[in-house]
Amino acid sequence: MVSLNPVRILKNEAEEEKGEIARMSLFTGATVIGDFIKSTLGPKGMDKILVSSQRNSDQIQVTNDGATILKSIGVDNPAAKILVDMSKVQDDEVGDGTTSVTVFASELLKQAEKMVEQRIHPQTIITGWRKATNIAKEALEAAAVDNSANTEEFRKDLINIACTTLSSKILAQHKEHFAKLAVDAVLRLRGSGNLSAIQVIKKRGATLANSFLDTGFLLDKKPGVHQPHKVRDAKVLIANTPMDTDKIKVFGSKVRVDSMAKIAELEVAEKEKMKDKVDKIIKHGCNVFINRQLIYNYPEQLFADAGIMAIEHADFDGIERLALVLGGEIVSTFDNPELVKLGKCDLIEEVMIGEDTLLRFSGVPLGEACTVVIRGATQQILDEAERSLHDALCVLTATVRESKIVYGGGCSEILMAVAVLESAASTPGKEAVAMECFANALLLLPTYISDNAGYDSAQLISELKALHHNGNKTMGLDMKEGKASCMKALGITESLAVKRQVLLSAAEAAEMILRVDNILRSAPRKRVQDRGHC
Repeated sequence: MVSLNPVRILKNEAEEEKGEIARMSLFTGATVIGDFIKSTLGPKGMDKILVSSQRNSDQIQVTNDGATILKSIGVDNPAAKILVDMSKVQDDEVGDGTTSVTVFASELLKQAEKMVEQRIHPQTIITGWRKATNIAKEALEAAAVDNSANTEEFRKDLINIACTTLSSKILAQHKEHFAKLAVDAVLRLRGSGNLSAIQVIKKRGATLANSFLDTGFLLDKKPGVHQPHKVRDAKVLIANTPMDTDKIKVFGSKVRVDSMAKIAELEVAEKEKMKDKVDKIIKHGCNVFINRQLIYNYPEQLFADAGIMAIEHADFDGIERLALVLGGEIVSTFDNPELVKLGKCDLIEEVMIGEDTLLRFSGVPLGEACTVVIRGATQQILDEAERSLHDALCVLTATVRESKIVYGGGCSEILMAVAVLESAASTPGKEAVAMECFANALLLLPTYISDNAGYDSAQLISELKALHHNGNKTMGLDMKEGKASCMKALGITESLAVKRQVLLSAAEAAEMILRVDNILRSAPRKRVQDRGHC
């Protein structure tokens, strides 16, 4: 008699999900992520509060930035993890559109679930999606406008793009002010796209409207006691070296002495060693010394006697950016002064921001360097304002690199959806169904923008579809009035690079998830307990 027991291949506790069950698991994970984050979409989207789970931690974040929300929440579903990674890539590539790309990918997979239930094969869906992606991309690029030849018009485009980006952030109330700050900062880069030259400092106090751009480099530090507070024609030595007493730092070492005189001798030797180090630093010909680590009282006194401004404990990001801006190098040893490149600037002086004193470096070799100082009532407001400003700076940098713009307010999504639907009408076979579903997913982005503002999305989207079918390709959602309006007249513009990245990233991620028909979860590794010896 033949045994009918199934043959087990996987190890104990390893799990396998096949076919429809695997797909349903992925579709569910993607849908949950999309539903969770779609309420933050658009200028009237809601915020999320993220509370740290660490013990004795009261850290909270208030944000509507898609990438920040998704990387802060722990997800276990494979599809959800793919969408989280996709939003991070969107954030790294162009800085904005992190919520849009996640919601769009989620909606594509919702549409795919319906088609799979209708017995349409995933490969047929993917073929239709690829055609739809190409048609949508061509329609988007055909509608793009390039004003880079006209400096005044291009600056106006950049300000409009910054305003559109900031309109869905905490800075929406002051978007014109911050848009101008961001555009001025990016245009100082002269097309280099080097965001390291733009420093952002957050200072509690005043209001967001009191934020400003300083055309120099600000360092949130003070010079030492009895040292110069203003230095002209500064020659700056930037270092990462211990400037406490040079003790023998060997773990567990002990020094035995037989009298107090011996201790005094040891202290004198330590002082002499530190004095030699300071003398070596002075021989570099610098009049400003900035150190990553602490500077103790004795070396601080030696620098004061030599008339050198010494700044201690500058954070590592700060001195790396400072080295870039001043054209210097970060050094750790001081035996070869001729090999060390000093940083230079015209003037270092103290400035007051609120109740805090900072150092301003003016006339730096990297002329495009500047600092944006953000003021605000609470730390949460400052953190969210910094994230919002970072998005605007990234989008503007991407636009300077690729100067084409498209119209926002759901206009681009409607434009692409209409182009895909028109093409689907003349496409035979089941691929046409996939193309229609792709267009429906595109239409859901402006639908959610409208829903989040409390408007009648069904009415508005149907109006916009009709207007675009009749050739009004610049019509979109006016979220102030709750009606369809001309985006060109309102100045609601977005970067082509951002929109294209949203389209392509979401389509690629959704396609990858749809191709999966099997999920294998390995068995958890068991901990071997050491029982010791009896």
